[in-house]
Amino acid sequence: MVEAMNWISEVVRPKIKTLFKRETPENLWIKCPDTGQMVFHKEVEQNHWVIPGSEHHLKMGAQARLKMMFDEGTWIDVPLPEVAADPLKFRDEKRYVDRLKEARAKTGMADAFKIGFGRVAGLPMTLAVQEFSFMAGSLGMAGGEAFIRGAETALEKRTPYVLFAASGGARMQEGILSLMQMPRTTVAVRRLNAAKLPYIVVLTNPTTGGVTASYAMLGDVHLAEPGALICFAGPRVIEQTIREKLPDGFQRAEYLREHGMVDQVVHRHQLKDTIGRLCGLLMDVRRDAPVPASLPDAA
Repeated sequence: MVEAMNWISEVVRPKIKTLFKRETPENLWIKCPDTGQMVFHKEVEQNHWVIPGSEHHLKMGAQARLKMMFDEGTWIDVPLPEVAADPLKFRDEKRYVDRLKEARAKTGMADAFKIGFGRVAGLPMTLAVQEFSFMAGSLGMAGGEAFIRGAETALEKRTPYVLFAASGGARMQEGILSLMQMPRTTVAVRRLNAAKLPYIVVLTNPTTGGVTASYAMLGDVHLAEPGALICFAGPRVIEQTIREKLPDGFQRAEYLREHGMVDQVVHRHQLKDTIGRLCGLLMDVRRDAPVPASLPDAA
């Protein structure tokens, strides 16, 4: 009798469990960081990565951002210059070239920038988007060249230049070469100013470090998504340095708007219309101006 029971419990039951087992995808649900609410992944994706109910803005990928912004979700990808992959032969826990390979495999992008040209709210426009999933959107030589190429495209096509910033700062693996991108991108912004072309910055979560200290704070207009962390050094570092507790919401978009560092905090669903209206006011752009079918290759 005991042998029969062992046979039933050890052989029959596992087979029955396996027969009715269902595989549940790990990313089927998303937990809201504000409320703890579990939301269906597809629902959040269709809502442009804003959690329904709480309206918490999650990070948004560069490709999805461009698709949301451009009319009919179509645009021309601006070809970006190639740069030296590992100029300093840097290595920490991993070789820098290996980190780049992993980031490229993960995101399908060559680096942390994507530039698009097309129509936004009927207006010809050049958009630059940083991909935070690519090494925290860090700024290196490739990012600097991409930003400048975007500015050159805006100059060539006489369009506004709109940046969606999302970055942890300058890329440490490129040392001084990454810091050199700060003045280089600043010169590109000055060229836009001289040509009287609008440069609009949308600060998303997070925008920090050397990116905040350069082109992300040089816009004619600064918009920010709700709740975005915008700073040079993070609140934890500041608290440890000054040994004091910071105010609630310190360095968040709403706090910076109240203190004059951000012009307007705009919900993601209203960004397209807001940017379209701003660009229409800042320059005389014909809404029926033709958009070319292609762009010249990068030099």
